[in-house]
Amino acid sequence: MSATSSVTSTDTTSQTGFGLTTGAEQTIGRDEFLKLLVAQLKYQDPLKPQDNTQFVAELAQFSNLEQTMGINDRLDTLTLQAQGQSNAEVIGLVGKVATVRGSIVTSDGNGLAVPLSFTLADAAEKTTVTIQDDTGRVVRTLELGPKGAGVVQVSWDGRDLAGNVQPAGSYQIVVQATSSTGAAVSVTQQSTGLVESISFDKGYPVLQLDSGLSAPVSDLLRVDSPPTDP
Repeated sequence: MSATSSVTSTDTTSQTGFGLTTGAEQTIGRDEFLKLLVAQLKYQDPLKPQDNTQFVAELAQFSNLEQTMGINDRLDTLTLQAQGQSNAEVIGLVGKVATVRGSIVTSDGNGLAVPLSFTLADAAEKTTVTIQDDTGRVVRTLELGPKGAGVVQVSWDGRDLAGNVQPAGSYQIVVQATSSTGAAVSVTQQSTGLVESISFDKGYPVLQLDSGLSAPVSDLLRVDSPPTDP
C-alpha cells in the first residue's frame, strides 16, 4: 500500500483558479501542491484578486489530499501490526505436527509403517502410489485399486519390493489415479511432519518440516500436538 497520494491537474488551455496555466496532465504530491499554491498567491495581481470560490476549492482539494495521506499512513501502521501479530502466531507452530500439501515423507529406517495420505477429487478405478528415494530411484510401488473421492490414508512399511528395509531419509510420493473411463483423477497430496523452524525471508511464513519439506503456511491443512512418549 503506497503512502503517497497525489493531486492531478488536467491538460487545458484555460487558466487555473490563480492564473497559472497547466501543461500536459501531471500528478503532483503534497509538497509540490503547497509550493504551487504559494506561488499562485505570490504572483497574483493584487488589484485583481481571484475569485474566493476558486481559492476555497483549491484549499479543499489540498485538505482532501492531507486527509487521504493520513488515512494511508494509519492503514500502513495497522497492516504492519497485523502482520507482526500473524507472524507471532505462526511461530507457535514450531514443535507441532503439521499436515501440509506436499509429497515428501520421512522414514526412520527402522522398518516401521510410514503414513501416507492424499485427496482424490473424484472416485478412482485405479490408484497407484510410487515411492522414490532422493535420487529418483523407484523403491516401491503400491497398487491400491479403486478408491472413493476424498482423503485416502495408507501406509508404507519402509521396505522395498524385496522386503529390504530402506535407509532413513526423505522419500518422494507420486500418486496417479484414473477413473473407470481411463481419465486422470485430480490428486492433492499431503505430507505430515514436525515443524522444526519457520522462515520469513520470502515475505510470508514458510514451514520447515523434519521431512525436509518446505511449505508456505497457506498450504497448511492440519496441526496436531506431537506424540507423547509412553
